[in-house]
Amino acid sequence: MRRSLDDPQIFQLVAKTDVRAVTGPCLKIQTGCHISTKLQSSTSAKSKQRRQSKMECQWKPDEQGLQQILQLLKESQSPDTSTQRSVQQRLEQLNQYPDFNNYLIFVLTKLKSEDEPTRSLSGLILKNNVKAHYQNFPNGVSDFIKNECLQSIGDSSPLIRATVGILITTIASKGELQNWPELLPKLCLLLDSEDYNTCEVRMQELVTICEDSAEILDSDMLDRPLNIMIPKFLQFFKHSSPKIRSHAIACVNQFIISRTQALMLHIDPFIENLFALATDEEPEVRKNVCRALVMLLEVRLDRLLPHMHNIIEYMLQRTQDHDENVALEACEFWLTLAEQSVCKEVLCGHLSQLTPVLVNGMKYSEIDIILLKGDIEEDEAIPDNEQDIRPRFHRSRTVAQQHEGDGIEEEEDEDDELDDDDTISDWNLRKCSAAALDVLANVFRNDLLLHILPLLKELLFHPEWVVKESGILVLGAIAEGCMQGMIPYLPELIPHLIHCLSDKKALVRSITCWTLSRYAHWVVSQPPDIYLKPLMTELLKRILDSNKRVQEAACSAFATLEEEACTELVPYLAFILDTLVFAFSKYQHKNLLILYDAIGTLADSVGHHLNKPEYIQMLMPPLIQKWNQLKDEDKDLFPLLECLSSVATALQSGFLPYCEPVYQRCVNLVQKTLAQAMLHQSQPDQYEAPDKDFMIVALDLLSGLAEGLGGTIEQLVARSNILTLMYQCMQDKMPEVRQSSFALLGDLTKACFQHVKPCIADFMPILGTNLNPELISVCNNATWAIGEISIQMGPEMRPYIAMVLHQLVEIINRPNTPKTLLENTAITIGRLGYVCPQEVAPMLQQFIRPWCTSLRNIRDNEEKDSAFRGICTMISVNPGGVVQDFIFFCDAVASWINPKDDLRDMFYKILHGFKNQVGEDNWRRFSDQFPMPLKERLTTFYGV
Repeated sequence: MRRSLDDPQIFQLVAKTDVRAVTGPCLKIQTGCHISTKLQSSTSAKSKQRRQSKMECQWKPDEQGLQQILQLLKESQSPDTSTQRSVQQRLEQLNQYPDFNNYLIFVLTKLKSEDEPTRSLSGLILKNNVKAHYQNFPNGVSDFIKNECLQSIGDSSPLIRATVGILITTIASKGELQNWPELLPKLCLLLDSEDYNTCEVRMQELVTICEDSAEILDSDMLDRPLNIMIPKFLQFFKHSSPKIRSHAIACVNQFIISRTQALMLHIDPFIENLFALATDEEPEVRKNVCRALVMLLEVRLDRLLPHMHNIIEYMLQRTQDHDENVALEACEFWLTLAEQSVCKEVLCGHLSQLTPVLVNGMKYSEIDIILLKGDIEEDEAIPDNEQDIRPRFHRSRTVAQQHEGDGIEEEEDEDDELDDDDTISDWNLRKCSAAALDVLANVFRNDLLLHILPLLKELLFHPEWVVKESGILVLGAIAEGCMQGMIPYLPELIPHLIHCLSDKKALVRSITCWTLSRYAHWVVSQPPDIYLKPLMTELLKRILDSNKRVQEAACSAFATLEEEACTELVPYLAFILDTLVFAFSKYQHKNLLILYDAIGTLADSVGHHLNKPEYIQMLMPPLIQKWNQLKDEDKDLFPLLECLSSVATALQSGFLPYCEPVYQRCVNLVQKTLAQAMLHQSQPDQYEAPDKDFMIVALDLLSGLAEGLGGTIEQLVARSNILTLMYQCMQDKMPEVRQSSFALLGDLTKACFQHVKPCIADFMPILGTNLNPELISVCNNATWAIGEISIQMGPEMRPYIAMVLHQLVEIINRPNTPKTLLENTAITIGRLGYVCPQEVAPMLQQFIRPWCTSLRNIRDNEEKDSAFRGICTMISVNPGGVVQDFIFFCDAVASWINPKDDLRDMFYKILHGFKNQVGEDNWRRFSDQFPMPLKERLTTFYGV
């Protein structure tokens, strides 16, 4: 049973923690005031409400209890930390009694004999209780609080009014609007108050309510109050107070992106009112006008188009506004406009004005330089502030196919963003201007260069370092969009940039690293001695720079260069490793995490070329030393495990001496995380939920070991319970855990199937239920694992075909399926058809066309080989299934560069069989439809 504050135990609890507490019975509530337990015998909702409000009126605090709480409030204002701690403990104890909240609202709203700071503090403690425990408040208490708030909404004290306002918006944010029907009408009514302060505070509360509860305000649940509120807000756009004008726009802005019907009905007056406020003297108003126009550009472009010329001219002015917050909001306009199909058409006439504005916005401001400690050139010996290190999130392993002319196709890399000064974590005008220039370069391509190049000449050779630095940023920002037009200038620019890597200003050196990384693809396409070697040499020097920002930028740039150069770096491996290993002893905490990434990327890029005793001897000792230093709960394990996963895959047998302790620790990490998750599930109050990233990273490193070591991992698997753990991971609620466990299943299937095979009957139903393309990466890895299992199982796969085939056929025919998932699905269908053709071939006609188009672009490899053997086998079982789409099969066959002889024979037989079946004339008519390259290839290789 819930205890009330007249329980004598509460006094004992408080007395134990404070020897100064008053003696005698305290915190008693008068008869009839046990609000939480006295309302049970009502016969109807209306009588219950009447009785409840009567009791609310009757509620009075016990005087001794009230005095004790006032004493507590006074003590909580003490600067002494031990007193603060004691107060905090007693507050937590009092929170067990919901009646405590009645006292707090009473002090705030009724106890006018007390000083205002104490009353306000009582309200703020109540606000925190509402945030943390509101769902546990009995109805009587919450109704009492809401009633008191409404009565005190117009308190004469600004501090009390503001505190009541905070309390109101906090209660509303708990989803209480539908249980508080009096609130919105009361607030809207008070907007018409002649008292300016009342009007302003109410408008501020409505801004917060609109922010927190936009969805519910637009629902039938509340009888759509926005139909009244939106027109009312629009009236206040003309208010004499700039604060109220600003709040009114902020309220309406909450409903633009969701295309709220009440706003869409008033869209024209809304836009007219915005235009009327465009040159308002108050920066906050201008900022909210800009924000509204940016959102309208996204959702109601049709209404802005007739005024677009004027809007662009206006935004050009505002992007140069003397208030940086206004300028930043206006600068967002160019980012959003670049995503619209009309961008080129409406903006082309303004490029000559816009380009210098954006370029000018890319200079560091004085405050930026102070925040970045831009005057400190050498700081490598200063330990990092741990709060400056952003949390790292591991991206789970995704299995992908290799394509002609590239490495592994992975999800789009997020590391190449315009984030050249990430310690100013706030989005600022410099970053927004650079991002806008980047996206506009992708829209206008070389047309933008006409306006950029004259500016660049002046900027890049400017004597002031701040201007020169901004020019180098501009050069990096346009790299992607204007690459073709920049190529004639790069032979001159790249050496200039390499020279800038030695600039005396650290901020110039760091931005130069980033800009050079944006041109790494071109550098690698040139003869290595001309650009690659000098660039690599200078970047490696910068990796050992005395400035931490430069170290970080150089490490990131070098990782990009590694991805582009791949095996071009093999001749320089000793030199590279020497530098990276030396950085281990030099780097502070933050840059150490980036160093792991550079080493992992190097391993991915050069692969087995790293497997030389001298390289292993350089690289492994520092990595293993860090590995041994880190505790299992240290999040620095994430990047180190990722790095080791890449290194293990590259070193292959070279990793064997380090394999067993690494393997065992990964298994332990998975086991500990699963155990913690089970404890949390059974006793959530006593045990915290584990951070499952530890388990995900460990599973991915085990995948790396299995891929790198192949069959030699067999004994480690035999001696561990990894398959039992994997069975649990495959059923985890968190998609990323399942994703990584399916990748490991596929790798263990390839490495030591004898241990996986006994579990197949348990694993296959789970794989079947995870063929859900809504979770792309989970589905992708499950699909790939099924393909690997089928190759190992052979005809024994037959009982499991029905569990997976229909889903796979559905995925391959699904519109907008990502390329990697399509390719893996096609390979797995092909493999299933290879081992069980009788079961899969009847469905051939349902998937042959997307199957052929999915696999025509991937490289010749074992997976493609087995998939095409499967499709040929299925065609021999069901030749009618391919007839309608035979041209697609011909195209897929022609995509092979060098098939194995027996596979080439299979292709030959099917092509000639089809030609003989239809006859020479029909074949000629059919093959005349072929594009010339396809026709020539089939004639040359297969004689058809």
